[in-house]
Amino acid sequence: MTPRTRFWTVTIAAAGTVGLTASLGVWQLSRAAQKQALETGIAERGAMAALDGAAVLSANGVVEPLLHRMVRLKGQWVPEASVFLDNRPMAGRSGFILVTPLRLSGDGRALLVQRGWVPRNFQDRSQVPEVPTPSDEVEVTGRLAPPPSRLFELGAAEQGRIRQNLDIESLARDTGLALLPMSVLQTGASPEGLLREWPRFESAAHKHHAYAAQWFAMSAVAAGLYAWFQLISPRRRRTLHGQDPR
Repeated sequence: MTPRTRFWTVTIAAAGTVGLTASLGVWQLSRAAQKQALETGIAERGAMAALDGAAVLSANGVVEPLLHRMVRLKGQWVPEASVFLDNRPMAGRSGFILVTPLRLSGDGRALLVQRGWVPRNFQDRSQVPEVPTPSDEVEVTGRLAPPPSRLFELGAAEQGRIRQNLDIESLARDTGLALLPMSVLQTGASPEGLLREWPRFESAAHKHHAYAAQWFAMSAVAAGLYAWFQLISPRRRRTLHGQDPR
């Protein structure tokens, strides 16, 4: 390989490296901006006035515009359809999330309410705690959310009161309830002793800023090494040997 060929080969490789790492840094900044915008949007929705049952029902199952909005709903619990979701940690402890359908007042449809966390009996894993559930009309405040998150599950879906995951369509068939495709994270004090320290969405935009800084640093290093070994160092050597550097 001639010196000229080697020079242009290194130049093209360096330009590609600088361009790629710089573009990855820009992409990380765009991801940070997207996540920050998402976090801001969620916070803005959470600060809006609470929706009532009529507003939730009028959406006709269109979930996305309602997510993260606060709600104040009236209805009656359907305790016989309660499910205890297993392996759900909260505040560093493992236990159950109690999910009970709420039949909304003035309508036959129902909404799953994630009422809170309860510890489990590790001596008898088939036992569930007794949680008092009023039979008359109640008012539930909370935050609209997607259906309960799914965990990895071996084999067929579980049935019964203790389940690893909860499928709304299956529960609707089993109970005969017209369940809406969303849930409510119940908030406020719990007279039943349920823990309600629900995690808030965090964009982690700072991580993307850190990744962007790393990519930009790599781009700068690649550009600096190219400039030193291909431009500055050869010129210095020619100057030291008495050659014209121009």
